[in-house]
Amino acid sequence: MIRYGDEVASIARPLHDPGDLEILLDRAAGAKVVLIGEATHGTHEFYEWRAALTRRLIAERGFSFVAVEGDWPDCERVNAAVRGAGPDPRQALIRYDRWPTWMWANEETVDFTRWLRGLNETRAPDDRVGFHGLDVYSLWQSMREILVWLREHDPDRVPAALDAYRCFEPYNEDPNAYGWATRFVPAACERRVVAMLAELRDGDFGVWQNAEVVAGAEGYYRTMVRGGPEAWNIRDRHMDATLDRLLRRYGPASKAVVWAHNTHVGDARATDQSGYGEVTLGQLARERFGADSAVLVGFATHHGTVVAGPVWGGPMEAMGVPAARPGSLEEVLQNAAPPAALFVFPTEGPRPDLLTTELPHRAIGVVYRPERERWANYVPTVLGERYDAFLWFAETRALRPLHTLRVNVHEPETYPSGV
Repeated sequence: MIRYGDEVASIARPLHDPGDLEILLDRAAGAKVVLIGEATHGTHEFYEWRAALTRRLIAERGFSFVAVEGDWPDCERVNAAVRGAGPDPRQALIRYDRWPTWMWANEETVDFTRWLRGLNETRAPDDRVGFHGLDVYSLWQSMREILVWLREHDPDRVPAALDAYRCFEPYNEDPNAYGWATRFVPAACERRVVAMLAELRDGDFGVWQNAEVVAGAEGYYRTMVRGGPEAWNIRDRHMDATLDRLLRRYGPASKAVVWAHNTHVGDARATDQSGYGEVTLGQLARERFGADSAVLVGFATHHGTVVAGPVWGGPMEAMGVPAARPGSLEEVLQNAAPPAALFVFPTEGPRPDLLTTELPHRAIGVVYRPERERWANYVPTVLGERYDAFLWFAETRALRPLHTLRVNVHEPETYPSGV
């Protein structure tokens, strides 16, 4: 059995405050994109330290915008707020109403976006830092945004958008209903969406991006009901393409910070995701921009509390996170690393076993069932290939949603943990 204690101690740097991130900022100095992950969508420390790192990347390394695993229309309201053209960012964030609302409608994101608004107030309009959504879920919302803008600014292009919108109308904004319908009518609305996209590609950037979202969402929901990796790949490829469009929009010298779950930020080739035929945003970023220009940062925790739902669409709860299962990366770090630590992996020379051995690495999504820890929630991972750097917190706590939270926190040891 490999013993990791000495090598963990040799590469772990204790984290006390944002000043301890200096070595990671140096690693990111030449990067075009820095992708910062999270092991859950509901942990205070992940959001807090991701924001701390992003503040420094923006203020000290000149990064141009933040792009998150969120819907384009919702994030554009936040973008307007941080640029000073809208209300306080909290008012924009509290309007997130698609489940899971807590991912961005939380106090931690309010704190960051208020900081960003304050920074932008000191800058010229062309130098202000944006906040954008990369995700693919907002089919109907994006369709409405397109129609509203076209009717006011470009009425000659309304017919193509209206034709696509009317195709989706019978499904009553239910993506599952649309997905299942395509099993019987394979083309469904695809042709009309392609026509709309071709019509809008050379117009307003925001309208074009909403059209790209509609096209991505149509493909995602059409393939989702069939199973397999295709729907996942449509989503991550859409996020990759959106990130590239934003970088081109901001100019050749622009640089981006991305916020998403570890399962998107990490390189699929260092996990079993690749074996299933899945690609990830982190892998695609390395391929598009080069390994030296894409810095991938992962997160992990051993135990604590988290905000999640017991089922898809269920009420959000603050849940107990049990101690990580034996033999996992989290157990290794619990036994050998400081309670809060930063790892920046060497780019050349020999690597310790911690970075080259495959270990189970916990991933908690928006749906979480702690009692399933024995067989679920872990991704086999070669740490040093999946990420370029890693932040570790032994104990973490649930983030603070803006909407009503149901508390159902059990002591972690009351759940099976694989012991």
